[in-house]
Amino acid sequence: MSTVRIAFLGDIYGSPGRQVVQQQLPNLRAEHKPDLVIANAENARSGSGLSPALYQQLRKMGIDGMTLGDHVFREQKIISILETPTEPLIRPANLADRTPGRRYLRLPLPNVPGRSLFVVTVLGRIFMNMPANDPFAAVDCVLAELPEANPLVIVEAHMEATSEKSALAHYLDGRVAAVLGTHTHIPTADARRLAGGTAFISDLGMCGPYNSIIGANIEAVVQHMTTSMHAPFGVARGDEKMCGAVIEIDLSTGRSRSIERVEYSADYAAQPFC
Repeated sequence: MSTVRIAFLGDIYGSPGRQVVQQQLPNLRAEHKPDLVIANAENARSGSGLSPALYQQLRKMGIDGMTLGDHVFREQKIISILETPTEPLIRPANLADRTPGRRYLRLPLPNVPGRSLFVVTVLGRIFMNMPANDPFAAVDCVLAELPEANPLVIVEAHMEATSEKSALAHYLDGRVAAVLGTHTHIPTADARRLAGGTAFISDLGMCGPYNSIIGANIEAVVQHMTTSMHAPFGVARGDEKMCGAVIEIDLSTGRSRSIERVEYSADYAAQPFC
């Protein structure tokens, strides 16, 4: 075996996102045969946060590891999962040292004895509300302490600005397998391999309702933006899709061989939608 295939899903948004993942993840596994499936789950609970029950639900769907972003502590009960070493869930690496949870995820590769996939998430500092340390330095620190020689590493750039995501990808080019953007919930058309072999995409998109404004109810968001008055942003419904990317990684070099954006639309004639 010379390569491994990793599927990484964008932000799972509310119950529509969970439903489309439940329905379409088996299709992704059948078509792309990933060795591992990773997902950002920070929006799984009504669009903001992740509860222990929903974490277990997503694990049962077949997600091997999960990441959290700036909504990491919106549901504080998740801290018990974050602090359990055997649970494949991480918080952003560039938060304060005293923050609960681990800075990277280690997932043994099921078909490659002795090798693991390492996942690191960092928050951006441009247009982001949650205070965070330098994401560039944070990844450098994590890479220096990984317990395997020539590790296979995917970095999730949970950032608002595409310029910051691109800068991080070029900074890490040739040192990690992939830098994958999340947070903005819109799939981008720039999936590619950089000169040093690192795969990059500005945003994986979300798993959720695209008949929305990045997952939220259209009318409420428009009302807020046109009047400046508070309006609860409920989870929208309609045009549910599961979006992400599949990355093929060379085991000998630790760099990518390919990256392919994937998008699966909900089948409304089948469970759990009908």
